[in-house]
Amino acid sequence: MAGYRYGPYHDGPDPLAPPYDIRAALDAMGESMLEGTGPAEALRELLRRGLPGAQRRRGLDDLLRQVRARRQQLRSSGRLDGTLEEARALLDTAVGQERAALFPDPSDDARLRETELDTLPDDTAQAVRRLSDYEWRSPEARQTFEQLKDLLRRDVLDAQFRGMKQAMSNPDPAAMERVKNMMAALNDMLEKDARGEHTEEEFENFMREYGDFFPENPRNLEELVDSLARRAAATERLLNSMTPEQREELAALMAQTMEDAGLAMEMQRLGSSLRQRRPDLDWSGSERMNGDDPMSLGDATTALEELGDLAELEGALRQDYPGARMDDIDEEAVRRALGRQAVDDLAALRRIEAELERQGYLKRRGGALDLTPKAVRRLGETALRRVFAQLESSRKGDHDQVDAGQAGELTGASRPWRTGDEQPIDVIRTLSNAMRRGGAVTTSSGPRVRLEVDDFEVLETERRTAAAVCLLVDLSYSMALRGTWGSAKQTALALHTLVASKYPQDAVQIIGFSNYARELRPTELAALDWDMVQGTNLHHALMIAGRHLDKHPEHDPIILVVTDGEPTAHLLRDGRSSFDWPPSPETLQLTLAEVDKMTRRRATLNIFMLADDERLVSFVEEVARRNGGRVFAPTPERLGEYVVRDYLRVRRGGNR
Repeated sequence: MAGYRYGPYHDGPDPLAPPYDIRAALDAMGESMLEGTGPAEALRELLRRGLPGAQRRRGLDDLLRQVRARRQQLRSSGRLDGTLEEARALLDTAVGQERAALFPDPSDDARLRETELDTLPDDTAQAVRRLSDYEWRSPEARQTFEQLKDLLRRDVLDAQFRGMKQAMSNPDPAAMERVKNMMAALNDMLEKDARGEHTEEEFENFMREYGDFFPENPRNLEELVDSLARRAAATERLLNSMTPEQREELAALMAQTMEDAGLAMEMQRLGSSLRQRRPDLDWSGSERMNGDDPMSLGDATTALEELGDLAELEGALRQDYPGARMDDIDEEAVRRALGRQAVDDLAALRRIEAELERQGYLKRRGGALDLTPKAVRRLGETALRRVFAQLESSRKGDHDQVDAGQAGELTGASRPWRTGDEQPIDVIRTLSNAMRRGGAVTTSSGPRVRLEVDDFEVLETERRTAAAVCLLVDLSYSMALRGTWGSAKQTALALHTLVASKYPQDAVQIIGFSNYARELRPTELAALDWDMVQGTNLHHALMIAGRHLDKHPEHDPIILVVTDGEPTAHLLRDGRSSFDWPPSPETLQLTLAEVDKMTRRRATLNIFMLADDERLVSFVEEVARRNGGRVFAPTPERLGEYVVRDYLRVRRGGNR
């Protein structure tokens, strides 16, 4: 008998794990979309605010605030001229010690030396160069000057290679020779890579020998180049951040130090290679530092390097450029700047975006973000819950619903099954259809009957009343200006969801109208935005609604109009839209002619006014007089409640 052993699954994500719960994130997006935003903007708002509820994670705005606070902290951390200040102090100390040794000596040589010291230039770099060959009388002065040169070597090298100061904290006679060999090997490796001759083995050998100079521990040549180039660019920005006098003095001091150390040529080769490989870095920028404490050259370079990284990170976190995605944010930069907790928050935000697409709620098409039918259904349910919450809180909110799935009395007849049918299956006729088709088969376990969709029949019932529902929603610019657009969109979603879920036998059509009118598909509703055009073409909207009613002559007609303005546009014979304000007599005549057609179809128009303009009130009163429909003036917050209640009233026979 075969034996089995069980253990942890190691070949990827657990296939039996429950799916990631994205509902809270989708509902949070829905809150924004129901207020009138599109899916892309709603996702951006969610990522900026962070993940709500039990899965609480900080959003991009919180990370941005942390980045900006860190930038301010760095700017206040010190002054950039600390090395210059310390070098001047050591130089003055050495010169003072030498003068103290020369003063008691009455010889001419002592006076000549004092004269040489008196004529030293004020520029520290030039003074150091003049004194590089000076024969010191004072052992203390010689030691101080060597301390100065050692400081410059360590600081200048530390400005280029992070951690060089630590590597040379206890230099031996061979230390500088090892630095020369490292730079020569590095430059050779970069030049080989430019020719396509570099190998991974060469990089590994380089790191084994010189890895102590690179505490970042780069994993490959590209990471090493990135680290060195960022630091070199930070050094350039440091020089650009100084006054012209300071910049000239420090640059000369650095050049003199490299020349004295025999590294000038190798440093020039390295700088040229780094600029060629990373021209995208900021080599010419500057920073304003306002701290009081002087900073060494290496520390100042580190501060400016971090400020540069933070500036790049801030741009990525803002996500305000075309095509921005969470993948653009460098996780390593977040870890360096903000720590591990921020990386975890970023990973959670990235997962939201990925899971919304993976679980089928969002899809990208041509760079644009669209909602799927699955997402629209969920948002519609959210909108419907909002509306029914208002109904339940209202004393007039009697919204007893007849179960749309209950059929009438059986007639004894049957008919082929159609999508959406909820009548009982006629089992005998269904099986008979399968047998006549040849669906009977014999298997090892006995006879079987294979059923296909065309085999199914349902028992006929007495016909129940169905409705042809048209909701006409104003999309004109004024809806956005008055702040009513979000309520109108929420109402459209709620009504469509109510009809689809509770009254599937009803035929619902949502029509949006501005300068033109158009039918709005379910997947368009949640992402729908108002039209920034002139015109309220109710004439065209009523024409489309009339065609919908004519397709369903056996249905009870329900026409609901949501608008905040009188008609200002109509459709010409050639199909173009004609706009006039104030409304032209022709626009009003053609619109009222469509109202009269609706009346002849026995369709009652109920209008929901979202404004109380005199022209609008006069127009809707005329519509009510001609058609017999009702006029409502709800606040935007209660629009959904009014529309849904009126639909339910008509469904229960309120028009009859």
